[in-house]
Formats: sequence, structure tokens, C-alpha cells
Amino acid sequence: MSSGGNDAALVAGAQWELDRIVAELRQSRGKSRSNDHGHRAVFEMPSRETLREILEGLFGALFPTHYGLSDLTDEGIDYFVGHTLDATLRSLQQQVSRELRFSSALTEKDRALDSFRITREFAARLPRVRALLETDIHAAYQGDPAATSIEEVRFCYPGITGMTHHRLAHELNLLGAPLLARIIAEIAHSATGIDIHPGAEIGASFFIDHGTGVVIGETAKIGQRVRVYQAVTLGAKSFPVGENGALVKGIQRHPIVEDDVVIYAGATILGRITIGRGSTIGGNVWLTRDVPAGSHITQALTRSEAFDEGGGI
Repeated sequence: MSSGGNDAALVAGAQWELDRIVAELRQSRGKSRSNDHGHRAVFEMPSRETLREILEGLFGALFPTHYGLSDLTDEGIDYFVGHTLDATLRSLQQQVSRELRFSSALTEKDRALDSFRITREFAARLPRVRALLETDIHAAYQGDPAATSIEEVRFCYPGITGMTHHRLAHELNLLGAPLLARIIAEIAHSATGIDIHPGAEIGASFFIDHGTGVVIGETAKIGQRVRVYQAVTLGAKSFPVGENGALVKGIQRHPIVEDDVVIYAGATILGRITIGRGSTIGGNVWLTRDVPAGSHITQALTRSEAFDEGGGI
């Protein structure tokens, strides 16, 4: 019986020319690794599924009565948080080590030291991350007349889910684990439709209403008490190309949004421009110039300027 099954598999393999296809796929993988790192070693890459589990643990540790166990008592909360964090941080350290092995030439000993340092510092920042998230939650409750309670906001608002992912990812990005940070950002993107690069700097009390289609680029800087609506883009206007024909990376190419700005649905704000404190940007505005503090920009105004001055043609 077993022999017949093996014979059938061999026949099927020959039918699909699997030997040739597998060899060509191996050759393609080798070229890809060589292009990126100059060698052909096989790495254990970070696991997206493990990062999902890590995020569940972090959500539970940050908000134990909401994302932890349903029957926690006052006495049991600290134990649950400590136990959850210990397991979660151990798993995170392994994923950081995998990223460092892939992205650097560190020795095994140095990689272990660096992965521990990054994970420990990340853990130390969690209380500050939670405090920032509380400001986001309260901003959403105060800014949305449909919100009936803080708990509804915490449980149900995609903007809060997206910002929880972002504030965790941002810290990992700062600490030297940009690949893990980007995977976390994309997990949030898939779940909420909110696309925030982990490099973006976002101040306290940030409220994303509805959320779907919001895009915030890597070098964007957002002040405090800013509110944006669905389909807002804080993007780059252009992408400079270097002498070798490749895009120049690392330049400041996304907007600066100062404190107390409101950006309504569908607005597109591009380039390293500044939106001054207290300004309001109307829906569907296309904006590529600085805006002074206290401005009120509407679609009709930007259309007029674009055609009068030629900037939109």
C-alpha cells in the first residue's frame, strides 16, 4: 500500500516536472539572498503568526480587563500582567534575534545581547505607550458624538486598534527592529485599513475617525490633539532618484502636522510641508504647500489657487 502511494507521487512529480521547477525556485531564492546580503545562507525569518500571538499578549498586558481573561479579579490582574509579559517578551526576544540574524553580521553572542537589550528596553517603554494610548482613547471619546462610553471606544474603534499597533511598532522601530515593526504595521493595516508606517512620529491625543483608507508615511510628524478622518493621506510628493538610478531613501518627504489640526475625509497632503497649528483642512483637498497656523483650507480655495497659479496643472 505504501509503495503504491510513493509510486503515484513519483508519477505525479514527473507529470508536473517538479524536479526542474524546484531547482529553478532554489536558484531564484539564491539570487534573491545574494542580491540582498552577498551570501546564500538560509535564515529563520521572523514569523508573522508568532507576532500575532505576541500582539495578543501585549494587548492583554496593556488592557488586561479588556483583552486579557474575562474573570480577572483585582488581586489577580498584576499576576496576569506579569505572567503574560514574561511569556510574551521571551517570544519577542526570539523574533528580534531572528531579525538581527537576517539583517546584520553580528556574532551569535552579540546577537543574543542585542536582542535582549532591545526587548528589555521595549518592555521598559510599555507604561509610556499605555499612557499615550489612553490619551488617544479619550480623544476619540471626546471627539465623536456617536461614542457612548470609553469602553466602546477601547473595544470597537479601528483607529484605536491601529494606534495601539502603531505605538508598539514605533518603539520597536526606534530600538532597531524595523522589520518586526513593519510586520506589526501591516497586521494592523490588514485588520483596519489604516496604513501607518512605524517610523511616523505621532503625538498624544491622536484620533482617527472611521479610519478606512488612512495613509501616514514614514517621515510624517504629527503634533498633539490632531484629528483625521477616513481616506486621509499624509504622503510624499516626489521620490528623488540617486546616481545609480535607485530611489534615495531616508529623506524627510512627508508632512509635518502641528498641534490641534483637523483633517477631513479624503484630503491628500503631500511633501515636506507644514500644516500650522489649529488649522482645518477640508474634505478632498489636494495640498502641496505650507499652511499658516489657524488656516481653513477648502476644496474650492485650493482649486482656485491651483488654476490661477498653475500649481495643479
